[in-house]
Amino acid sequence: MEMSNKPKICVISKSFGQYCREALEILKTFSEVEVKSVKEYKEIVDIVKNFDGIIVGNEKINREVINNAVRLKIIARHGVGIDNIDIEAATEKGIVVTYTPQANSDSVAEYAIALILNIMRMIPKLHNLTINGGWNRILGYELMGKTVGIIGFGGIGRRVAKKLGGFDVKILVYDPYVKEDDIRKIGAIPSKLDELLKTSDIVTLHVALTPETKHLINREKLKLMKSTAYLINTSRGAVIDEKALYEALKKKWIAGAALDVFEEEPINPKNPLLTLDNIIVTPHNANFTLEALQRTDLMNAEDLRRFFNGQRPIYVANPQVYVK
Repeated sequence: MEMSNKPKICVISKSFGQYCREALEILKTFSEVEVKSVKEYKEIVDIVKNFDGIIVGNEKINREVINNAVRLKIIARHGVGIDNIDIEAATEKGIVVTYTPQANSDSVAEYAIALILNIMRMIPKLHNLTINGGWNRILGYELMGKTVGIIGFGGIGRRVAKKLGGFDVKILVYDPYVKEDDIRKIGAIPSKLDELLKTSDIVTLHVALTPETKHLINREKLKLMKSTAYLINTSRGAVIDEKALYEALKKKWIAGAALDVFEEEPINPKNPLLTLDNIIVTPHNANFTLEALQRTDLMNAEDLRRFFNGQRPIYVANPQVYVK
């Protein structure tokens, strides 16, 4: 039997190729592709031993996995965040890590605004009341005329600001890594974090999870917020200290919260946040649109094609791997 010289790529991501068959077809033009459903961590440890490239979603690719990757040359993250991949370990081993920045920015930005509107008008609660035979109205609040604080002004934060333009709101932005002039260019106002928290009616989070941003919103910061304010998180769960948030919502330090992400995912059914009535929770769904998934698939496929054709991928998360 003739052996193939094509590289072997394993698709572990649950969504890659599901909504964009074109991406799978691109992979098949230059590689042997296997799609594997992974249920346990130890399966990943075994899988990486036999492939030249892998496409992963939220699966944990830690140092143990990478140390077992005897022939792995590239990890393609099917998504924007790379906090589930040990970048340092991959770089040490010379493994390239790619990702798909901005692919889902519009989807997440739209979802953040949807959560703002839903929590201010308590639409999910009204829906549940109505389908269960109730006809009770709940007093809500207009977004118009409010102050929205955006924490993190990368691709998603900027899009949130732009999309809020038609709502006649005042926009404050905290991001120490963005020039103040760049914030002002879109009509927003640069702000210190504490000042933003004190003055905003809505605070929406759009930062990556780093040691600096873990529990950025803690008990001290929540105490700064208005009692009428709402907190929105579509970034990463650990940016908020959930124990402190539970206390803030329970004691009405703030009016409510809408969360798409959590410190533990899937969320533990016993998480006390689920017992509150001034909260909206969704299952990390902000990026899950057909358009975003298609963009993500094609970005992954193109970078893998470039890599195995001897070219540098476009979206490299660890460019230092190319430094000789």
